[in-house]
Amino acid sequence: MNRFISALLLLVIPIVSLALDDGPRPGYRDTPIIPGQKWKVHDSERPYPVVVDPGAGIFSNSRPDDAVVLLDASAELSAWSSGGKEPRWGVVDGTMEARPGSGDISTRDSFGDIQLHLEFRTPPEVKGNSQGRGNSGVFLMERYEIQVLDSYQNPTYPDGQCAAFYGQWPPLVNACRGPGQWQSYDIIFKAPRFSADGSLLAAARATVIHNGVMVHHDREFLGPTSHRRKPSYSKHAPLGKIKLQDHGNPIRYRNIWLRNLPDETESDSR
Repeated sequence: MNRFISALLLLVIPIVSLALDDGPRPGYRDTPIIPGQKWKVHDSERPYPVVVDPGAGIFSNSRPDDAVVLLDASAELSAWSSGGKEPRWGVVDGTMEARPGSGDISTRDSFGDIQLHLEFRTPPEVKGNSQGRGNSGVFLMERYEIQVLDSYQNPTYPDGQCAAFYGQWPPLVNACRGPGQWQSYDIIFKAPRFSADGSLLAAARATVIHNGVMVHHDREFLGPTSHRRKPSYSKHAPLGKIKLQDHGNPIRYRNIWLRNLPDETESDSR
């Protein structure tokens, strides 16, 4: 790298940083404190995660032989439904696309502890800002959301940016690629456990790798995710569906598969 380029980068990096912090920050200051944290839900004053370049990435339709395939290159939607009816999402170039007004889409089957892989693409044409730009979400058991958002040079409240546990935990770093580029999530999810009387025995947990970069490591969900509300647990079924959100933006998904993971307690007792 020559001296001219080095000097140019030194000039550009502060400009980008200033752009992210310039003007009123998106978020709220009238929401409840997140349990166990000093920050409020969607806190506008919470620090932004550091931006990292995830690299080019490698995508493939290969998968383990014990994988449950939810969407492959055929873009056949038989594994999905919209409110128990035929899915209303579009099929485009071997992908499925959320179209405004199409509603959320959920798996027909229910799952517990899983390893989940999926790939998504926010729209190439940038429209909107903050939560209005490339918004969707991956809901585990239809309750625990890993946010999907175009967070490339798009400030929003940190616990609502791409790869956040929505309303609870920002990602460790911002590993987003630019608009229109394919991105990947690899999620290891452990469902919560409840006693017979409904009390919580073990919280839901997840490890999330975004574009090959770990952004959550065995992190605890504080309860089902929601907008502007403090999370809390109530007993629910041990299995649940995977839901992808229609938030009014044409997000595309492809190459979705999962592996059912054995209960570690039962495995250890054999």
